[in-house]
Amino acid sequence: MSNQELIRRKQYCQIVNEITGSDQYLVVGTDVGKDKHHAFMGTATGKSLFRKLIFENDLDGFSGLLKTAEAIKSQNSLSKIVYGVEPTGNYHKPLARHLIRCACNVVLVSGVAVKRNRELLNGRWDKNDTKCAANIADLVSRKRCLYYDCPSPSIIELRSLLSLRRKLKREEHGLRMRIRNNLLAQYFPELDRFYNACESESLAIVQWILNPDTISAMEFGEFFHMVTTTHRGIAQTLRLRKIHGLATKSVGCPMGPATEFEADLLVEKLKQVRRQVKKTNDLIEDFCLEFTEYSYLLTIPGFGPYISARVLASIADPFRFENRKQLVKLAGYDLCAERSGKKSAEAIPVISKKGNGELRYALYQAANVAATRVDLFRTYFARLIRGRERERGIKTKMRVKLAVKMLVIGWTLMKKREVFNPAYLNIE
Repeated sequence: MSNQELIRRKQYCQIVNEITGSDQYLVVGTDVGKDKHHAFMGTATGKSLFRKLIFENDLDGFSGLLKTAEAIKSQNSLSKIVYGVEPTGNYHKPLARHLIRCACNVVLVSGVAVKRNRELLNGRWDKNDTKCAANIADLVSRKRCLYYDCPSPSIIELRSLLSLRRKLKREEHGLRMRIRNNLLAQYFPELDRFYNACESESLAIVQWILNPDTISAMEFGEFFHMVTTTHRGIAQTLRLRKIHGLATKSVGCPMGPATEFEADLLVEKLKQVRRQVKKTNDLIEDFCLEFTEYSYLLTIPGFGPYISARVLASIADPFRFENRKQLVKLAGYDLCAERSGKKSAEAIPVISKKGNGELRYALYQAANVAATRVDLFRTYFARLIRGRERERGIKTKMRVKLAVKMLVIGWTLMKKREVFNPAYLNIE
C-alpha cells in the first residue's frame, strides 16, 4: 500500500471513531449528477450550515466547492471537513479523485444505504437532489460510510480493461442469441441442434447460405467446400451431410434479401466482437505481467489468465484487508440468514451476494474446474462432501466453500509473494 493510501486509511479510521456527535467536523454531502452536483453542508451533530450549493462538473465548480467548504468551516470554528460521495455511475469519479488529490477526506456512501435512509428521514420515498445531499451528509455523520478506494493507476487501467471485456462478452452473447433465437429459429430451425457441435460451420451456413432452398439445390460437394475451411474427418462430413439432407425438408419460413443481409451483418459483427475480445485479453495479460503477484496467482490450479487478472484487480493491494472476513465480504460470499421468532434456530444461512459479482462468478468457475480436473482439489472436494452425498445441493454449496478457500489462498500468496503450496488446502 502506498504512503498516501496508508495515510488516507488511517484518516478514515479516525473519522469513523470520532465523527458521531463531534462538534469538530464539517460534513459535506454531495449528490452527483452528469452536468451539475448538489452539496449540503452541516455538522455531525445535525446542524444545517449550507443547505443548497449547486456547482458545475468542472474545475471551477470543484474549486468553488472547496472554497465554500473552507469558508463555512472557518465561520463556524470547525477543524475538519469530510466529503461524502454516493457512487452514481461514473459521474462521481472525477469529483472524488480531485478531492483526494487536494488532500481532502473523502468517504463513500452506499446507494442502498441512501435509499433506505431516505424513508427514515422523511417518512416518505420522495426524492430530490437537495434532500439526497442532506441524506448523504446524515449517513456520514452517523459513520454509515465506507472507505473510498483509490488504487494505483495500473490497477485502475486493469479494472477498465476488465470492464470493457465484460461489455464485449455481453455483446458477443447477445449476437449469438440473435443468430440462434431469431434467424435459425425462423428460417432453418433444424440447424440449431448442430450449432454447438461446430459453431464455425454453423456461422458459415448462416452467413452465406442460410436459405434451406438454396442448400437443397446445391450438390453436397459444393455445399461442403463453401462452409468449411479445413477437413476435420468423417464426423464433420457426416454432420454436414445430415444438415444438407435436412434442408430439403426444412419447415423454415421463406427468406428474402433483407434476411440474408441481416444474417451476413450479424455474423460479421460477431466475428469482429470476438477479435476485439481477443485483443482485450492480450492487453489484460500484458498489464498483469507488470505485477509480480500475477505470476503467483497463476500457480493456483483452476486460475487461468482471466481469473488471475480478476482476482488481482479486485484485491489490488492485499495489505488493505486486515482479515479473511473482509475479503470474503468483498466477493459477497459471506453468509446471512433471517433469524427471528421461534424458527430462528432453523434458519439456513445463504451467501449475501452483496459484493463483487464478477469476482464471485470467476471464483466459482475456478473452483468448478479445479474440483473436476485437478487430482489434489478433487480429493479435497470429495472430503468436503463425504457423508453428505445425498444432501440436496451439497455440491454447489461445497463449490462455493472451495471458491472462498481459493480466494483466501490467492490473497495469502499475494501477501507472502510465494507460489501455491498444496499444504494450504489443509489449513482451516
